[in-house]
Amino acid sequence: MKFAASFAIAALAAAVAAPASAQFAKPEDAVKYRQSVMFVMSQHVARIGAMVNGKAPYDAKVAADNAALVAEFAKLPWPGFVAGTDKIGNTKAKPEIWTDQAKFKETNEKLVAETEKLSAAAKTNNLDNLKAAFSSTADTCKSCHDTFRNK
Repeated sequence: MKFAASFAIAALAAAVAAPASAQFAKPEDAVKYRQSVMFVMSQHVARIGAMVNGKAPYDAKVAADNAALVAEFAKLPWPGFVAGTDKIGNTKAKPEIWTDQAKFKETNEKLVAETEKLSAAAKTNNLDNLKAAFSSTADTCKSCHDTFRNK
């Protein structure tokens, strides 16, 4: 039974990672991929944000479920920022993504770390912990948007 459970977990992990390592047939596919991931992630962030801002009732399970998804989605969009996608017209990505790759990588690594902290805080079933972690995660999102995303 342990082998079956381990195999199932490994298969799930491979399935989650597969889209992130996918090769894109066209630059437009990479843009669509990263934008889609960011959109879905933003929907889950908004659900948590509504709770921490008092616009929706706090539900610890809903918060934890959404935070776990945000932490997983935060790992996915980065392979979509490939060469050739900087010239696609339907994107808000700034040229700095490609001219300052080190800072962009550092920023996305910080987002992954902050979303993992958000997920951990959500599991504590404590709204104050969630608020603090959400604030830090939101600040990280804003920092990246300010630096690497056109309005």
